[in-house]
Amino acid sequence: MKPCIFNMSWFSGEKKEKWFYDDIRGFCCGLEIRKVLYSKKSKFQKIQILQSKSWGRVLTLDTTIQTTERDEFIYHEMISHVPLFLHPNPKNVLIIGGGDGGVLREVLKHKIKKAVLVEIDGDVIKASKKYLGKIHCNSFYDKRAEVITGDGIDFVTKYKNAFDVIIIDSTDPVGAAEGLFTDKFYKNTISALRQDGFLVTQSGAIFAQWEEFSKTLKKMKKFFEYVSPYLTVVPIYPSSFWSFTIASKNFDFKKQPMLRIEKKYNMLKKKLKFYSPKIHQGAFAMPQFIVENMGK
Repeated sequence: MKPCIFNMSWFSGEKKEKWFYDDIRGFCCGLEIRKVLYSKKSKFQKIQILQSKSWGRVLTLDTTIQTTERDEFIYHEMISHVPLFLHPNPKNVLIIGGGDGGVLREVLKHKIKKAVLVEIDGDVIKASKKYLGKIHCNSFYDKRAEVITGDGIDFVTKYKNAFDVIIIDSTDPVGAAEGLFTDKFYKNTISALRQDGFLVTQSGAIFAQWEEFSKTLKKMKKFFEYVSPYLTVVPIYPSSFWSFTIASKNFDFKKQPMLRIEKKYNMLKKKLKFYSPKIHQGAFAMPQFIVENMGK
C-alpha cells in the first residue's frame, strides 16, 4: 500500500480534510485525522499515533491501523479474558507483542502473580506510554508486570513449563511477526506452557484474511490436542468480523462449565465493557459458512 495520509477534497470549496486509509485486499477503512501526534521510523516499522476526529487516538504500524481509543476494549478484552476465565487458576501469563499495553491492562484485572510482556519494538512501548494512556491505563507500571524489549520468538525457547497462558497479540504474519505463525514457534510454546495451559492468538479478519485464518488453524492443530477459533466484531479492523484461535495441550476448554466461568466473572472486581459469560459462550458458535470451509 502507498503512503497513508493524504488530503482529500469533499466539495468544490476550500475545505480539505486529512484521512488515513488502511486497505487490505481491496477492502478499505478510512479515518478522518486532525493531527499527527507522533511519527517515527523504528528499526522494524513506521510508527504513528494520530488524533482522529471521532475515534480518539489511533496507533498505526506501517500502513495498518492497530487500535483506536474508541473500540480497543473489544479486541483487548476478547483476546485476554477468554483464556483467563477458561483456565482454572492462571498465575503466570506471557504476552508476546501488545506494545500498546491494552492486553496487559486486561490481564492485570485478574489475580495473577506475574505478567510478562515481550515486545520486539521498544519504540512502540515508548510512544504508547506517552500518548496512549487511555489504553494502557498505567499497566506498564504495575508491580506484577515485567516489560521486556525483545524477540518473543527467541524468548519462549528459554522457558519450560512456565506459563499458564500465552497471548500472541501480534501484527499480521508478515515481517517481524511472520515467525509467530510457524511450526517451530508453536512447538516452542508447547514447551513453555504448563500442562493445563492455553495459547491464544489473533488469527485475522474472516472475510479479508481467510487464508491467514485457515493456515493458523491448521498449524495449531498439528501441535495441540484442542484447538478452536472464536469470533468477535472489531469495527475498525478490515471487514470488522475478527477471529482469535485458542489451543491447549490437555484441556478441553469447550467442556468448561459455564457456571464456573460465571462465578469467576462475578468475582472480578473491575467490570468489563464488552466481555461477559454470554459473549464468551456465543463467541465459539461458528457460522455455517466457516464450519464448512475450516478444513479447506
